[in-house]
Amino acid sequence: MKATGIVRRIDDLGRVVIPKEIRRTMRIREGDPLEIFTDNEGGVIFKKYSPIGELSSFAGEYAEVLYKVGGCPVLICDRDSVVSASGIPKKEVLERRVTPMLEDLMERRAVYSRTGVSGESLLFPVEGIDKAALSAAAIIAAGDVCGAVVYLSDGREKAGEAETKLVSAAANFLGKQLEE
Repeated sequence: MKATGIVRRIDDLGRVVIPKEIRRTMRIREGDPLEIFTDNEGGVIFKKYSPIGELSSFAGEYAEVLYKVGGCPVLICDRDSVVSASGIPKKEVLERRVTPMLEDLMERRAVYSRTGVSGESLLFPVEGIDKAALSAAAIIAAGDVCGAVVYLSDGREKAGEAETKLVSAAANFLGKQLEE
């Protein structure tokens, strides 16, 4: 555990305010679920809850299937980081933060499909990784954005209809799994 030097008091309703600086650096937004842990020394730890993280082994298997079917590297992300990958070295991408570009796509609940048109702005989904997306779709469960499924480009300049439909179907399927 890392000390921040910030001290806050609990109010009469049992609430404590998480400082803005910490919320910004940890990407904690209003309405985000937080999981609460305790340790043996009396510490209380708040951790961002990731529903996709709960399905990480299942998501990993699904990523493997998508990779075999589509032939492109696959990422499955929660709202903050990569939770599963296939077709790319896992050490390279797992637990890396998603880019603001992918966050924006998720917030818009959009589907991205690379068109290959000259001058097109590319979607780079993972911070520190110089691989553009071929197609991507937001995962939505019970009306909430939970993450995204991304096909990374394997050298192709344009996403086909099949890749776009595969990531959309995967995102819809994972969303349904989260609702159950």
